[in-house]
Amino acid sequence: MARPVIGIIGNHHLINDQYATHAGGTMTSQAVAEVSGGLPLVIPADPRFVCIKELMEVCDGFLFTGGRPNVHPEEYGEQETAAHGAFDRARDAVALPLIRACVARGQPILGVCRGFQELNVAMGGSLYPEIRDLPGRMNHRMPPDGTLEEKFALRHPVRFTENGPFHKLFGATEVMTNTLHGQGIKQAGKQIVIDGYAPDDTPEAIYVAGAPGFTMSVQWHPEYRAAQDPVSRPLFAAFGAAARAWAEGRRPMPVADVA
Repeated sequence: MARPVIGIIGNHHLINDQYATHAGGTMTSQAVAEVSGGLPLVIPADPRFVCIKELMEVCDGFLFTGGRPNVHPEEYGEQETAAHGAFDRARDAVALPLIRACVARGQPILGVCRGFQELNVAMGGSLYPEIRDLPGRMNHRMPPDGTLEEKFALRHPVRFTENGPFHKLFGATEVMTNTLHGQGIKQAGKQIVIDGYAPDDTPEAIYVAGAPGFTMSVQWHPEYRAAQDPVSRPLFAAFGAAARAWAEGRRPMPVADVA
């Protein structure tokens, strides 16, 4: 049987500050192909070129990736400030309604970093523009210098709810993760369950309560060395299993069934 098609939400990128592209990280495609067992398909996240209904017919599941631009604060009822950073309104216009449609239908989604934040916003939640400025919070941003290995190195633990879906999936109530993000959840959206926290109580793992399909999302970057990492591998494998179930008969696989 053909591999399930996994739509990877692309990011707008300029080559040499001139040539516009929609790009996806190689390590993300590798994780989808090698660990999830899916066919990676980078999607140009711009409503001029794609529509939600067509995407959901073409793809069996969707991976909402990280990216430099942030979700625009207007999407959660706040005013733009310098602290909110750069934006990609075209991606907002595709990703947020696509997430809501997938959640309602039971089509599997996996959110990573910005994708984690998109899931929360899509469900009515809000974000802090810069969590390192909050009292008692650590700096979760990518180190500005160093090799790729140093930037994606494991930097802090995440603790999960006892007997929650992430605990069951990973077989542990605490795992080590990398951290490469500036924003974080302020108010959890409707049905959003925060199932994992960093030591400074920053939310790091969420899912949608009562959703018919797979909705697990994480604030860290599990795509880095996904095949070798003991935390990344089961996450991408579970997402792949949900995508295969959808491809084989549009059968939703709820979060409770992945562990």
